[in-house]
Amino acid sequence: MSFENDLSTAQAEVQQALDTALAPFGDDPVAEAMRYATRGGKRLRAFLALEAAALFDVPRARALRAAAAIECVHAYSLIHDDLPCMDDDDLRRGQPTVHRRWDEATAVLAGDALQTLAFELLADPETHPDPAVRADLVLTLARDAGAQGMVRGQALDIAAETAAAPLTLDQVSELQRLKTGRLLEWPCRAGALLGGADPGPLVDYAGALGLAFQIADDLLDVEGDAEKAGKALRKDAAAGKATFVSLLGAEAARARAMSLVRDAEMSILIYTPKGANLGSVARYVVTRDR
Repeated sequence: MSFENDLSTAQAEVQQALDTALAPFGDDPVAEAMRYATRGGKRLRAFLALEAAALFDVPRARALRAAAAIECVHAYSLIHDDLPCMDDDDLRRGQPTVHRRWDEATAVLAGDALQTLAFELLADPETHPDPAVRADLVLTLARDAGAQGMVRGQALDIAAETAAAPLTLDQVSELQRLKTGRLLEWPCRAGALLGGADPGPLVDYAGALGLAFQIADDLLDVEGDAEKAGKALRKDAAAGKATFVSLLGAEAARARAMSLVRDAEMSILIYTPKGANLGSVARYVVTRDR
């Protein structure tokens, strides 16, 4: 129960941090859309930042700023991912997507504003007194979220829809390492940077975690319940996209995910017992139903 309780507590803390960060922006449509997009969700990326930082006794207030920053980037990516020019989704977390609730222009601007807010949070001295640490946080998030990371993964995903042949397993793995994995790696790296520690073991953990997370997503797209998921399912199969499930089959994909969970757990053995919640996250991502 400790993991569930700690995750629930973190979700509430992160929501408060986001509400505080968004409070000065008034009540115009873009600001309201930003608030709307940052409510709810599992907060796994934020939780990773908090748990990684806790390994090195980083003050909670500083860790929460990094946690809020990664949630802003994640929310921006979902807003843009849902747009008609991308995945064209009507639902997110069981609610209308931002461009459906408002319009496409507001959605684009809200996503842009959330992205820049993330870097504002990290660059502020309240995040860390050492400007070199703040610069490293900004630099690494820019790389992980940008054209070398998540954005490149999204571009590869779009290109795959019209490719002459389905992607291979190695190509799907690389695509998802970029599109999904890099925003799971950054909060782990951020926790170490805030604590002045070597991020290597945590980055290894997050690399395995990211692929396990995506395999679980692929399984949910095939086997899940749309009402629980809060979004449309079976879209990958309908589009003829190569996924871990289509390439490996459901049972082999599930076995691969469990193997990756074991790899993730091995990477953080050096943090026992303080890393217990990180191990729980790895197991949670492959057993969740949404």
